[in-house]
Amino acid sequence: MAEIPAVPLTLEGSFVLHQMFRLRRPEWRALEERHAAQIVEEGARALSGIEQRRPAEAHPNQSAVYSLIGHKGDLLLVHFRDSIEDLHRAELSLAHLKLFDYLEPVHSYLSVVELGLYESSAKTYAQLIEQGLEPHSPEWNTAVADVIARQSVAMEPRLYPEIPGARYVCFYPMDRKRGEQKNWYMTPMPERQRQMHEHGLIGRRYAGSVRQIITGSIGFDDWEWGVDLFADDPLVFKKLIYEMRFDEVSAVYALFGSFYVGLRIPAAGLPRLFDGSFA
Repeated sequence: MAEIPAVPLTLEGSFVLHQMFRLRRPEWRALEERHAAQIVEEGARALSGIEQRRPAEAHPNQSAVYSLIGHKGDLLLVHFRDSIEDLHRAELSLAHLKLFDYLEPVHSYLSVVELGLYESSAKTYAQLIEQGLEPHSPEWNTAVADVIARQSVAMEPRLYPEIPGARYVCFYPMDRKRGEQKNWYMTPMPERQRQMHEHGLIGRRYAGSVRQIITGSIGFDDWEWGVDLFADDPLVFKKLIYEMRFDEVSAVYALFGSFYVGLRIPAAGLPRLFDGSFA
């Protein structure tokens, strides 16, 4: 019997860019009030133009604006697009606005919406081996491509999601630890499948109060995954992540990066954010 491949299949969808900025307050305060108002109004118009889904587009290529809470920055922009090129175009178009002369980038994160197919992978691999196909042979690769194509169509709403309209967002990157006594990537696939199934059960219990979007960033950024949580009650972020840390896959293997929590603001409300009247 051929050995089952260790790498699970994944589906990819929208490319995602998170941009974190700090306002250059001394330079901003030095502006004449009328000039500052014109600058922020121009920025609000530009962001309003990419905030809503365009009816003619198949996927929700849109952006969202958040006021960051805490010292890690003042503004968070989240962009979902069909391609990296589209993300880059959005990034460049915003960078040419006068407002961005007064916004200092403090962090960014590039990733792509990812759905891991542990259960489907195990089933598909076993069936193909039973058929006598050699892993990674042309026949094997064709069969796998067919599975991915079918699953991508079925999962399209999850692969190309709208940015949830929840009041709060929590974003953080994470890894499965490597180079330690416990190595996720050396753990047999059936064991990883079991742990991920149990891990997912926790998230499902919070489905009514939080929307979770997982993005893959291996090869794109410094961590392996990005996680966005969207909720109207920010306390649910603590409760969900706290419970998950008792789960085996998180307790043994997970390593977390910095957490960013933001309050959603409509792009049209940007002037009130900059003059301090937003609440």
